[in-house]
Amino acid sequence: MTMKSLKRTSIAVVLLAGVSAAVLAAGRRPVALRPGEFEVDGRIYGMPPAEIFTDDYAGPPVVGEYVTHLPNLAPLPAGNRTHDVRVDIVAQQIEIAPGVRYEAWTFGGSVPGPVLHVREGDRVVFTMKNRTAEKVSVTQPAKGSAPFLAQLAETNPQAAIPAAVPMHHSIDIHAATVAPDDKWQMIQPGESIRFEWVANYPGAYVYHCGVPPVLQHVAMGQYGLVVVSPRDGFPTDRDVKREYVVVQSEFYLKEGPGDLYVLDFDAAARKAPSHVVFNGHVAGLTDRPLEANAGERVRLYLHNVGPNDQASSHVIGAIFDRVFYEGNPLNDWRGMQTVSLGASNGAVVEFIAPEEGDYVLVDHEFADAQKGAIGHIRVRSRTGETTRKITTMNH
Repeated sequence: MTMKSLKRTSIAVVLLAGVSAAVLAAGRRPVALRPGEFEVDGRIYGMPPAEIFTDDYAGPPVVGEYVTHLPNLAPLPAGNRTHDVRVDIVAQQIEIAPGVRYEAWTFGGSVPGPVLHVREGDRVVFTMKNRTAEKVSVTQPAKGSAPFLAQLAETNPQAAIPAAVPMHHSIDIHAATVAPDDKWQMIQPGESIRFEWVANYPGAYVYHCGVPPVLQHVAMGQYGLVVVSPRDGFPTDRDVKREYVVVQSEFYLKEGPGDLYVLDFDAAARKAPSHVVFNGHVAGLTDRPLEANAGERVRLYLHNVGPNDQASSHVIGAIFDRVFYEGNPLNDWRGMQTVSLGASNGAVVEFIAPEEGDYVLVDHEFADAQKGAIGHIRVRSRTGETTRKITTMNH
């Protein structure tokens, strides 16, 4: 081959590589751009303005194909899509510890609220109605509702009873890159808000009410989780056999008139929680332990809502083999005994279930463990059988 023909070939290869990269980039565009939207580094910004309206909607308070109740995570098909999601604001009288009930302000009827699972690049059309002036049942799933309601009704861990506590509210979704003064607008009882956002970054993100004082609204129970799976997945996806979502949060309650507890806002301001729990109840992961078989890779989507304190997440008897901090595969850590999560930090952690036995998920800040931040992972033998008496560990 002559130098002239070699030069032509090199130029052709470079041009072809450039075309291939452009085609790849276009093929990886998350969802189609709409008027007024723009793209930067493959991410979509410039959502349309939020719409606030009133209507007579009285259907299921939670709607969406991939919206579940803790610790469940809905499996996602391949590719990107647009999600139509509804999570209404309702008040419920709930239990967070034996004999401890209060009138919670909730997203969807539980504390924490529903888990929304989307993929990096997905578009979400989100609708929320403030239904705090009416009593809305969350224990009778209706046609067209999300898996969340059927799962909640099956277990009803907080023994929810509908309540009416009219109050203005909003939502702040950490997974969304949007103008907060537009999308996080406050809505009054009877009003609804609808807006769109694109999941531009993978991660495990909190959503919460943003009405001041935010501490009050979050402490009353207004928070939940959005899991944004990476577009190309995690490097360990093929090996993961079990996956669960675990949310740590604090309650600040004191005895009130009658049989109900009430918010102790002074204690919240002092960062002195009465309870620190996993998935909304001190028995959330003890009465219903997570399950696995020996030798399996287990994935936990962990999030510390706070609203005030750090969590030191640890599984007694295991090592976190892989840790994707904040749920981003680029933040890849190995062999960690404990993962520190500040308020509103999340992580995807994985470990190998070593052998048959009882393993304890605990906040290693033991004052929090004393207040309820303890959960169990029941591991069977490699064949899925229980071959010996397993003693539940207490802490």
